[in-house]
Amino acid sequence: MSQGLIPATILTGFLGSGKTTLLKRVLSESHGQKIAVIENEFGEENIDNDILVADTNEQIIQMSNGCVCCTIREDLRTTLSELAEKRRKGELQFDRVVIETTGLADPGPVAQTFFMDDEIAESYLLDSILTLVDAVHAEQQLDARQEARRQVGFADQIFISKTDLADPAAVDALAHRIKHMNPRAPQHKVHFGEVPITSVFDLKGFNLNAKLEIDPEFLAADDAHAHDHHAHGHDHAHDHEHGEHCDHPAHHAHDDDVKSFVFRAERPFNAAKLEDFLGSIVQVYGPKMLRYKGVLHMKGSERKVVFQGVHQLMGSDLGPKWVPGEKKMSKMVFIGIDLPRDILLQGLEGCLV
Repeated sequence: MSQGLIPATILTGFLGSGKTTLLKRVLSESHGQKIAVIENEFGEENIDNDILVADTNEQIIQMSNGCVCCTIREDLRTTLSELAEKRRKGELQFDRVVIETTGLADPGPVAQTFFMDDEIAESYLLDSILTLVDAVHAEQQLDARQEARRQVGFADQIFISKTDLADPAAVDALAHRIKHMNPRAPQHKVHFGEVPITSVFDLKGFNLNAKLEIDPEFLAADDAHAHDHHAHGHDHAHDHEHGEHCDHPAHHAHDDDVKSFVFRAERPFNAAKLEDFLGSIVQVYGPKMLRYKGVLHMKGSERKVVFQGVHQLMGSDLGPKWVPGEKKMSKMVFIGIDLPRDILLQGLEGCLV
């Protein structure tokens, strides 16, 4: 296939967070890209109203600016392979795909489609999961709905919309809460649907690369306790010793089931032990593991090893060489639902040489 892989983006977020506005903007902005949008829902929030004629029998509709819209009537896999097929035959032209999931969907299975199915993996490259969070209703939605918390945990990039309508202190508390759930994902406050296209596409959230984007300030909060992996639970006030403004008690009222934690070690890993341990952890806790990623220092390897996963699917790869003088250490981040932090940290500790 000469055209190369088609980048795919999964757009998820709470009802009313502005996904449709964002999509309309992405579809109508003149960036010269032809985008295929797959709507994975029949909600009242569909793009239909403005762009599509709802009662058409056509599943795939070519728009005047060359973009394509389609609604999934069967499963995602079929729709993706149909689109790729039409593109190969020259019947449809598009540069990338955006999949909009329903307001309450779990993005996990959507992401897994890109890795589990050979045919899809040969045509598409999953770029990233974007989650839109509505600043006005987020606290309540995160409190009430696990699906909303999962969407935050899965994200490679988080857009907080409607911040102009919410109390600034509440927005800060929300950003802080989200950061604890997912320290990997950069957060952007956006005006309703107004997002520069560069922060939407080609983010390479699923690349196996040696960058582990965890917010450095967030890590600094943990650093004081790096020597003792069991000391820095997120429910402790001393998480914020470096003076981060964490004096609002509101934050401590939330003990979300979606949490993240970071493991660091300077001693190298024993590769066989680590593989066994991670394999068994993924078997047992896979459904609760949303995203996890690490850059690892392995005994006997001149190169970094990079691994990442979604649920039960885990992949690893050799990264670049350790640069002379660079401090060799392993760093891993796990984001999941009620993961047994101590079991994981002690287990990892036990895999060190």
